[in-house]
Amino acid sequence: MDPVEDRINTKRQEEYYNRMGNVADSEYGIPRRCPCGGGIRDEVRVKEEYDTLPGKRFFTCINYEADGFHYRQPWVIGVQEEIESLRRRVEKAEQVIKLVPNLNKHIDTVEAEVNRLSLVVDNLTAEIYSLTVQVANLEKLALLNAVMNAELEVN
Repeated sequence: MDPVEDRINTKRQEEYYNRMGNVADSEYGIPRRCPCGGGIRDEVRVKEEYDTLPGKRFFTCINYEADGFHYRQPWVIGVQEEIESLRRRVEKAEQVIKLVPNLNKHIDTVEAEVNRLSLVVDNLTAEIYSLTVQVANLEKLALLNAVMNAELEVN
């Protein structure tokens, strides 16, 4: 296959995936991008009948045409979904915050256990050193005993 065609196909795939990401992002909450890739603006549809109310608000693609390919979401729905999403995040954060005291107790318990085990390791290290010294002394005595036996056999 031609490398130029391959590169073009790769770019098309990237554009397609970006467009799919834009669609997914625009499905919930306040949309960030339109599926066409255009930005979203905050639009107020003005009605001549109302002199004090501003009219209905929308999140609308900057390239909006009523052809079904561009995004136009009522402002209320986007904001409501965004608030629900933020509320779920706050509830999860509250759950984590409630777990912190238990985790601190667990950390204190683990630290105490680590200190106790460090003392045990220190004692075992001292015993190993003592045994190493004793083995070295026994090896010296065995060597001395072997030398003395060899001298006795010679005499």
